[in-house]
Amino acid sequence: MGKYLLEDKKYTIKEMPINERPREKLIAYGPESLSNAELIAVIIRTGQGNATAIDLANKVIGMDKRGIVHLADASIDDLKQINGIGECKAAQIIAALELAKRIKKVNPYENIRISEPYQIARILIDEMKFLTKEHFNIVLLDTKNQVISIENISIGSLNSSIVHPREVFKEAIKKSSNSIILAHNHPSGDVIPSDEDISITRRLIESGDIIGIKVIDHIIVGNENYLSMKEKNYI
Repeated sequence: MGKYLLEDKKYTIKEMPINERPREKLIAYGPESLSNAELIAVIIRTGQGNATAIDLANKVIGMDKRGIVHLADASIDDLKQINGIGECKAAQIIAALELAKRIKKVNPYENIRISEPYQIARILIDEMKFLTKEHFNIVLLDTKNQVISIENISIGSLNSSIVHPREVFKEAIKKSSNSIILAHNHPSGDVIPSDEDISITRRLIESGDIIGIKVIDHIIVGNENYLSMKEKNYI
């Protein structure tokens, strides 16, 4: 059984006081009483070799300087790079993360009406600031400028071959959107739009005018900052 270090002596998790074992602690005091490592330990359940589940959980958190945030875009292959995390444990972590993402998508934007760029920018910054690849999203709005949903269209470098009007407006049409806001992140933190950003935005505005779904802005997200292309007169 795996072991953890306490007062310079090695103990197995089963030798820990019952109220300090992650699963028992969760049951007794609630999930909010657990550290991030303890929560992951509950998910993966067991250790491997001389490493306890908590040891492995700390390795999962420590594999990236961003800490637990890096799990937002981690893959099974990424997690399997950790000694002791096999396909099964990696799948358990990814499944738990996916459930959290799906729960978050159940009416998370209800009654949010957009009249100024900063209102949607705050939401986008929270969701996109830690992403290590460029994500192109669209914010779907109804006739009252209330947010219907935020949809991801592509992941990777922003270019015209990836961001195609067909894919952008397919989601807008499917959800009966009246207008949309374009959004993508710059992992570098620099929110100044490139020539390609401007070109793609204008292309999508023209496509929207033809279809009858207005593109009202394009938000570029940095780390804790953003730029509205409409506000800065790029479009």
